[in-house]
Amino acid sequence: MGLAAHNRGNQCNFFENIKNLKIGDEIIYITTKGKRVYKVQTNKTILETDWSYLEQTVDNRITLITCEENRRQYRRCVQAVEIARDGIY
Repeated sequence: MGLAAHNRGNQCNFFENIKNLKIGDEIIYITTKGKRVYKVQTNKTILETDWSYLEQTVDNRITLITCEENRRQYRRCVQAVEIARDGIY
């Protein structure tokens, strides 16, 4: 799954602190269909034209992408792999 959001300049800056995520941090994704927990494996700057982090994988992962302040051609990319579903580890 890939999600993109603003990190500044709007009322809803959902990814405002994305750059502070560290390897091993957990991302919890909750929907009406349940809860999934992911462990961060990557937090890096990529070129805006690099779509490779959104390609299909063999594991279940979440990819978060946002812009990099004052660096138009770059994006912040965080990837995390699922470690639990509905709170069961």
